[in-house]
Amino acid sequence: MNEQSRLRRRISSIQFAMWELHLYLDSHPYCAEAAKKLAEYREQYRKLKTDYEDQYGPLNETSRDTSRWAWISDPWPWDAEANE
Repeated sequence: MNEQSRLRRRISSIQFAMWELHLYLDSHPYCAEAAKKLAEYREQYRKLKTDYEDQYGPLNETSRDTSRWAWISDPWPWDAEANE
């Protein structure tokens, strides 16, 4: 496994942990320990994502410098020009 794959796997692991903590906090909103852990994971995710994007480019299409609505200007699958 190369460095890019390892970094991407680490980012995925952090995302999974953050999602699980979000779900846990839905049913345990006053758990300070879980909220603190979520904040730690968010910071780790931010750093890892920045490192990845600095080295390998955006993690996904909307990662950097794109408008929230940029996807709407692309041709839709049923548009003729998309199928050429």
